[in-house]
Amino acid sequence: MLHVSTLLSAVAYTSFLNSFVAHSLGSGATLAITDDSGTVCGIVSGEPNQRIECYRRGGQILAVEPNVSFSSISGGNSYFCGLRSGNYSLLCWDTLSSNDTLETKRLYYNDTVLLENLAVGDTQVCTTFVGSGTVTCWRTAPAFYSSVSDQFASISSGSGFSCGILKNNSRVRCWGEDSSASSISNSIQNEFGNMSMLSLVAGDSHVCGLNSSGFLVCKGSNSSGQLDAPQGEPLEFSGLALGAEHSCAIRRSNGSVVCWGGRGEFSANLTRGVSFEIIVSGSNFTCGLTTSNFSVMCWGPGWANNTTTSNSNLRSELELPLPPILPGPCVQSSCSECGIYPQSQTLCSGFGNICKPCVPKILTPAGAPAPASPPMSPPSSPSRSKTLTRGLLAFAIVGSIGAFAGICTIIYCLWTGVCFGNKKVHNSVQPTITRGGSSNNGANVISNNSPPSRSSTIRRQGSRIMRRQRSGTSSMKHPDRAEEFTLGELVAATDNFSLENKIGAGSFGVVYRGKLADGREVAIKRGETGSKKKMFQEKESAFESELAFLSRLHHKHLVRLVGFCEEKDERLLVYDYMKNGALYDHLHDKNNVEKTNSFLNSWKTRIKIALDASRGIEYLHNYAVPPIIHRDIKSSNILLDANWTARVSDFGLSLMGPDTDQDYRPTKAAGTVGYIDPEYYGLNVLTAKSDVYGFGIVLLELLTGKRAIFKDGENGGTPVSVVDFAVPAIMAGELVKILDPRVGPPELNESEAVELVAYTAMHCVNLEGKDRPTMTDIVANLERALALCDSSHGSISSSGTISIVSE
Repeated sequence: MLHVSTLLSAVAYTSFLNSFVAHSLGSGATLAITDDSGTVCGIVSGEPNQRIECYRRGGQILAVEPNVSFSSISGGNSYFCGLRSGNYSLLCWDTLSSNDTLETKRLYYNDTVLLENLAVGDTQVCTTFVGSGTVTCWRTAPAFYSSVSDQFASISSGSGFSCGILKNNSRVRCWGEDSSASSISNSIQNEFGNMSMLSLVAGDSHVCGLNSSGFLVCKGSNSSGQLDAPQGEPLEFSGLALGAEHSCAIRRSNGSVVCWGGRGEFSANLTRGVSFEIIVSGSNFTCGLTTSNFSVMCWGPGWANNTTTSNSNLRSELELPLPPILPGPCVQSSCSECGIYPQSQTLCSGFGNICKPCVPKILTPAGAPAPASPPMSPPSSPSRSKTLTRGLLAFAIVGSIGAFAGICTIIYCLWTGVCFGNKKVHNSVQPTITRGGSSNNGANVISNNSPPSRSSTIRRQGSRIMRRQRSGTSSMKHPDRAEEFTLGELVAATDNFSLENKIGAGSFGVVYRGKLADGREVAIKRGETGSKKKMFQEKESAFESELAFLSRLHHKHLVRLVGFCEEKDERLLVYDYMKNGALYDHLHDKNNVEKTNSFLNSWKTRIKIALDASRGIEYLHNYAVPPIIHRDIKSSNILLDANWTARVSDFGLSLMGPDTDQDYRPTKAAGTVGYIDPEYYGLNVLTAKSDVYGFGIVLLELLTGKRAIFKDGENGGTPVSVVDFAVPAIMAGELVKILDPRVGPPELNESEAVELVAYTAMHCVNLEGKDRPTMTDIVANLERALALCDSSHGSISSSGTISIVSE
């Protein structure tokens, strides 16, 4: 649940809102709440170091980095994070620990690429980069790692979603774990529509802020009246704090707090006569920083209040035993825009100033209704005249272009005969109309027999072309049928299929290394010989499947089919030779297990191999026409060429997705024990997410060095799934305990990358397909992980202890 310590982070560039959120680097508040442990933290005033001190409900004072200065902090369910002064480092702390001193975990460090707008939700930590305004997030589900390329003036995080105000048009943009049209992030974004906003603050499942006219607006869930904001004058309210089912705001005129929602349990009587600088909320309680002495008061049903106490004693009972807290960050600035806050030098102990917030200029006169977008100037104003002149000029230009385009269209129409039904279309560019569209999220293999519209088909074809170019698909023309070899040629190439040339086995036969007469090195898969009808039928089916798929699939991360041989009972397939063999052998072969100098004993290399393979699978799911479900993703089917580029192989069990002309409905689950999707195995439900599960196992193999199913020596040789071995450790923040010791601990710049791979793998092996990411999500995560290996970003992630750094 989001706690509105983050909420105040929503006013970075529009820092006029919160009573004293500085309009310099750092946009989080100086007060934060973590809900599960009932911990309230603040940045202490009047000391040379702007350190953090916390109070845990029940009376415990917690020490946090006494020698480090911070500009802003923000809290989630069971942890909070802080931006160091200077905004080059982001640190986090788990408040569920029973220790008096909280363990520091560093999430980010870069003294040239700075952060601002810290916004912590229940599971995500998000910030923007100074200057660009682009968002980066940590400690979250894969969807949050997906690129959010817009530029934001401010951001705020709720429960499983984040929202922000765009720099260019002040509109609301939201993103979150669930990218579906019905998700809370999409719902809130749609409710705001084209409304321009001055500020934005997120709660558990709702968002409030001031629109461009200065009026208070709330969107999202209204289960307990949390959207029923009081009507007031423009800019009547400043600081906002949103919990699970309630909302609160500070009146700008006198600093008093008004709350709504929450079934009426957030009575303002408890704080009557008290003026506040900042307020923040947990799920069911609110805390505020008083104007009079900068003490912290908390109230609400989730915080123990003695409501029967007399008014004279009530305030003292609500106050926490914390030292005075800063009303805003101490910054190295002259605060020339809006002036310096009174007592600034004393509060910052001579180290910087606290800047006053600027009051925004609203777009309508006081008392006018709040429009969804900025109103036009009155007709008599010069700006209106200029706007009208520019509009007429633009209309004339657009009209001229339209007229010219219309004339060209008529000429083309007459020349081609399209207007008269005599359409001339070259075969090479004619769009293929396929059967019912498929979902990239792993639609069922059952076909939809309703043909799509012509326009939707053309759009899909164009989209696929663009995606193929992005994904690295070759644009060269390829024959529909591979090269055909005679059995004699392949016998000669393999020295009569000698044991010395045997290099492995596939879905329907043994694989041999061979050298063709023209010198090409190849791998030749020979179907098992035998007279049994069932064996021959299975061999025939796998042979036809691979031949059908690979003769039309051309991607740098799929093993290339060179040719085939089909003579009597012999069925052979010829592939490019992968010099460095299967990933499985490098990870698990007994000759490699003890090696510490292997090329794969580098986290960057392992992540690169995972990314290569994920791109190959993504191509099968999203860019192949029709899409393909591999059904046997495993480390032995990921091969490495001479340059250590990974390629997916063995399509003997593959099935076409819903765009196919044939209705493939598997009669029984197929795959390999340890990699097979539990949902597919148990319910016979096959989707693209079945491949995602298998790939998740491969990621866990890369992280741990363990087989998909291995014998645990500590338990007397009991078979253990790598999922059961690794996932609990990842969830508990003990990833370092399960990492493959042959690779060694991640370097500082690799820590976040390895942890991102681990969290991605954990989501891939969820029991239900709907809870797994798509291959597109996975590719995005692995691309980011690989980039992190080359960056100077340090890390200690959410629950991990890989790169704990004391500062």
